Amino acid sequence: MKELIVIKCGGSTLDQLTSSFFRSIIEMKNSGKNIIIVHGGGPHINQVLEQMNVESTFVKGLRKTTEDVLEAVEMVLCGKVNKKLVTSIQQVEGLAVGLSGCDGKLLTVRPVDQENLGFVGEPTDINTTLIDSLLAEGFIPVIAPIGVNEEGTHYNVNADSVAAAIANAFGAHELVFVTDVDGILQDDHLLPKASCEEIEQLITDGTIYGGMIPKVVAAMKSLTGNVKSVVIMNGESDQSLYDGELIGTKIFKSENTQHVVM
Repeated sequence: MKELIVIKCGGSTLDQLTSSFFRSIIEMKNSGKNIIIVHGGGPHINQVLEQMNVESTFVKGLRKTTEDVLEAVEMVLCGKVNKKLVTSIQQVEGLAVGLSGCDGKLLTVRPVDQENLGFVGEPTDINTTLIDSLLAEGFIPVIAPIGVNEEGTHYNVNADSVAAAIANAFGAHELVFVTDVDGILQDDHLLPKASCEEIEQLITDGTIYGGMIPKVVAAMKSLTGNVKSVVIMNGESDQSLYDGELIGTKIFKSENTQHVVM
């Protein structure tokens, strides 16, 4: 069975992703790996909401999603952002298909907190058969994080949660978070790998600080079920791959240690 890598592209980095990054994806695929991409699109959504004069607020890091907000979110994620990523892959001779979680009931969800968050969902089921059929035909699925409940209602879903759910459903070899940083720096040098226990210590001693903290916390939260490691990497770098491995910091589960996610 081919190794599977799930790649989550953060919305803040989408416009800065380099051709080197996309070529690295194709190199990994050509080496025998299967690739699935999940993407966000926060800054693009903010821009459209502003143009539509629709107010948007956040509750505990999640965008409160009214019907008007959901309309904008779907328009941006399933349209402009998704198709731009598909095109970028195909410009470097890859083969990609853009989907949302609504297509073929790819992503079934339930509401997180309907009263306070509106149409925000969390994954409950992944249609692995649909994705498997695309992978078998040589496609790279590019997935927008819009889900559907059992009644057919659409929901906005956190892209990190979707990527982690897909990675666990497939027993992915690796989950990759593409950001605007190279990874974790220690004494001005890139830390190639670290256990969750070591990450917590680096947060405690101040080596990891500021905006890097939520990135590594999200990575550690994804280390559930079958996912053994998570890579934080820079999609803006001109060098994304070395000797078949993505360049960044690999975070893995601590052996014989129950890590506590902050």
